[in-house]
Amino acid sequence: MAFEQLKAGIALILEEIEKRPEDRHVLQEELREKIAELRGLGMPVPEDILRLEEELGDDDSDEIYDNLPV
Repeated sequence: MAFEQLKAGIALILEEIEKRPEDRHVLQEELREKIAELRGLGMPVPEDILRLEEELGDDDSDEIYDNLPV
């Protein structure tokens, strides 16, 4: 798959995350798969996508503790 096609796929996933925040975790996994495809093909991952991946990873760590009793 060409670099531009992968970037377009990432853009679509980002749009879906905005439209369907309740499905964010599933969509985040799809995003990570696309990023892994880029890396696997030796293609550069755009800086803004790397920042987003990092931010999404930070959000997940907080949610682990959301259901623990205090």
